[in-house]
Amino acid sequence: MREMIPIFARLALALTVLAPWAGTALGATPTSGAPVKAPTVTCLATGDGYLRAKMAGAVDANLDWPNSGTRCEGESREQPPGVRLSFQRAAGGKPNLLLVFGLSGVTEGQAAHEVKANLTVIVQGTNRIYGTLGDSRCTVDSLSQRPLAAAGAYRIEARGFCTQPAHAVRGKGDVLVSTFEFAGVVNFTTEKI
Repeated sequence: MREMIPIFARLALALTVLAPWAGTALGATPTSGAPVKAPTVTCLATGDGYLRAKMAGAVDANLDWPNSGTRCEGESREQPPGVRLSFQRAAGGKPNLLLVFGLSGVTEGQAAHEVKANLTVIVQGTNRIYGTLGDSRCTVDSLSQRPLAAAGAYRIEARGFCTQPAHAVRGKGDVLVSTFEFAGVVNFTTEKI
């Protein structure tokens, strides 16, 4: 056992001396000891993404999520034909919500009115999930699309409301999203689901 301690001590000394050199030799820049800042999360690279929603019931919140600090994703879907968009705040948001909108009949590049919408509200870190369980409870009044730089990607801006609450998928409770509006991205070139 005594012989192993000097071997480990020499190995630790060698690693301490060589580690900065090894990283630089491999193309890494030397670290200054300062913490590495994570890249800022944004919804749209154009800087104009957002989500606003008024919620009441089991989740009571007035959401006003600007582009910075909001994640948004969207893709087209086949059944039913339309698009699906999701919005989430970066870590640390209270309440920690994920909102998923399924919009029926939306096609690439086309504006739309009176679009039926399915809404799911997930309280992350819990087992609380609320859904409208179909597209008859929420409506998008107006929807516009603007092409983005990436092929098949569009900025979708929509405004709408729900006339009935999203019910708890398990357990009890309801969430009424009386109004919502958002601008996010939909990629029409992803694999259809």
